[in-house]
Amino acid sequence: QVQLVESGGGLVQPGGSLRLSCAASGFTFSTYTMSWYRQAPGKEREWVATISRGGGGTSYVDSVKGRFTISRDNAKNTMFLQMRSLKPEDTAVYYCKAVPSSTATVLWGQGTQVTVSS
Repeated sequence: QVQLVESGGGLVQPGGSLRLSCAASGFTFSTYTMSWYRQAPGKEREWVATISRGGGGTSYVDSVKGRFTISRDNAKNTMFLQMRSLKPEDTAVYYCKAVPSSTATVLWGQGTQVTVSS
């Protein structure tokens, strides 16, 4: 079964850290460019970070640069988002996205809630 499953979300105080995971199955993970997106209540879904197929290239939205780190383990078919110095404005549902190098379907996970609050 082709799927992406996010985990690791939760409630954290401002300044805290969380590590999100995105576990892939049913497709050749290493041939997909992977990204994290987030959607806050009442707002559009926003791109957060992207990592290349081999993991050597990464990019981030300005608001998370220096605080978030995207990574992947192709041997374990998993992508990660290490989030540090979290702020209330980071509160959102976080989604992972897989974009193939071919014409195959773009894949989305179901999301994991991150809430930053004291």
